Amino acid sequence: MATPSKPKLDVVVTKPTPYIFDLGLLLASDPNPLTTSTIPDDAASAPNTSALEAQLAATARDGAQALVNQLLSTLPVSATSSGVLLSLPSSTTTPLPREKPVPAAKPPTKWEQFAARKGIKPRTREQRRARTQRYDEASGAWERTWGHDRGGQARRREDGAVPGDWVVEVDEKKEREEREQAARGRGKNKKRRKT
Repeated sequence: MATPSKPKLDVVVTKPTPYIFDLGLLLASDPNPLTTSTIPDDAASAPNTSALEAQLAATARDGAQALVNQLLSTLPVSATSSGVLLSLPSSTTTPLPREKPVPAAKPPTKWEQFAARKGIKPRTREQRRARTQRYDEASGAWERTWGHDRGGQARRREDGAVPGDWVVEVDEKKEREEREQAARGRGKNKKRRKT
């Protein structure tokens, strides 16, 4: 025994006032008022909620059907290996409300006020780069003038180059003085421990 199927609904939706569409947001606005007067309502009992739900579902179905009809009739459709694609417009005609008001402009800080009075402007990226990097003609690259990888040291180390200061001349007089100071310091610590 086959279950009775629901009747197929009409694809074309007709309303007294046509829908207003915003295809960028996939929005269909229905300016027609909802009529709940057609739903039977007994004065003694609560309103018939199943009939109201059915009417609201039919109105929502009509709005969705009208939106799909508008999408398929006005937008370019392209078939790809992934399936059928619709290209939505990037511009929207319906402004969306904000959850919170637009924030007020912050008052300038003391430094910003001072900088404005003195005409001090922040440096641009090029000015900062010219200060922190220099161009090396030999390697053909920009190298840092300070900080990590100063002068391309890290890159040269990775390439296996020998650093320029691998041999350092030692001053014998300074070396002897440092040893004597270290010996005097150790003697003081021993005296302190004994007491």
